[in-house]
Amino acid sequence: MPLEATHATVEVFLTAFLALSKAEKQAFIAKLLTQDEFIEDLLDVVTIEQRRNEPSRPLDDYLADRAKRK
Repeated sequence: MPLEATHATVEVFLTAFLALSKAEKQAFIAKLLTQDEFIEDLLDVVTIEQRRNEPSRPLDDYLADRAKRK
């Protein structure tokens, strides 16, 4: 799906969500939280945000260090 179409779809869903009552929003979010794939994605985003300021290193360096430990 082209980026423009994706953006339009997101806007439609966001507009619909914002139009819901508070109880409907809570029910929708509760339903989302029963979806395993959504939870995994949410945890990934949280982990990325928590570790955003940690120093990074090249993958090759990591793999070389890991190979030395074996």
